[in-house]
Amino acid sequence: MSVKWGLIGASTIARQFMIDAIRAQPDGEIAAVMSSSAERATAYARENGIPAAVSNLDALLGSDIDAVYISTTNELHFEQALAAAKAGKHVLCEKPLALTSDDARKMVASAKEAGIVLGTNHHLRNAGAHRAMRDAVAAGRIGNPIAARVFHSVYLPENLQGWRIARPEAGGGVVLDITVHDADTLRFVLGDDPVEVSAFTQSAGMAGSGLEDGAMCVWRFKSGLIAQSHEGFTTRFADTGFEVHGSQGSLIARNVMTQQPAGSVLLRTASGEERLSFDRENLYARSVRGFHAAVRGEGQPSATGEDGIWSLAAAEAALQSAASGKTVKIDPKLGSMN
Repeated sequence: MSVKWGLIGASTIARQFMIDAIRAQPDGEIAAVMSSSAERATAYARENGIPAAVSNLDALLGSDIDAVYISTTNELHFEQALAAAKAGKHVLCEKPLALTSDDARKMVASAKEAGIVLGTNHHLRNAGAHRAMRDAVAAGRIGNPIAARVFHSVYLPENLQGWRIARPEAGGGVVLDITVHDADTLRFVLGDDPVEVSAFTQSAGMAGSGLEDGAMCVWRFKSGLIAQSHEGFTTRFADTGFEVHGSQGSLIARNVMTQQPAGSVLLRTASGEERLSFDRENLYARSVRGFHAAVRGEGQPSATGEDGIWSLAAAEAALQSAASGKTVKIDPKLGSMN
């Protein structure tokens, strides 16, 4: 059974990563692309070898497709996902699922009611480096996890700046762009959930009024583990990294908070240092492969809709903490609350 995809959004991320990832699957094909601009949709389809181009959602959802990939600006995800679910199309949606965790929960409920698969495209879960770290933690190789640190401050390329630094109403800002990823990757690697966060945000010269281009967060998890994360758009010369420190050892990963299957993971214990080996599979190809399996009824997407609720609730709590100067509790069922 092939999975025919419709792209909702003629986006850079689809062009750079998702189109090839879908076509890398033996059962994957892209049937159509939708952009609100008919001219853009037509040009994008021509440039990427996509058979059909449409300029409204009804036309896309009425076509011969099985699933949609949503990569429009953040404020559009909610209504587009609801419409796709109502039309019986499976949905793989970029993060954040919506602008609020309330809307994200409605998306998950709508997908369940429609009997379709809803996945959140948290690509970092699909990195071999993070899977190796998760396996090492689960196997007890560092003992009891005590603390973690995530360095995920980068320089946002000019071609991606646009709405991310200029449109609060579209869900711009570094927290909804990167903190959601860090919260999700911490959950995935640790097998643990955040319960509260204290955060500071900054505008360091890139973001426009009403938006942040840097954030630092301190998280407490259910197990008692504490973590810190740094997200940014403005650090041209920073490396990325992820560390987990336990009672019997540490995992030290470098250059792993990336869309590429890159970086290194070092396990340091009383026995010395061991460089962990891991696969270098394309993150997005693995994501799509898992999604196709879920469509066939074989397991779940690598990141479910529920995972998307968790990461968005965590990001909401970080924004509330930064605005209020208080620690904010995180509850994905109820939304974040002071």
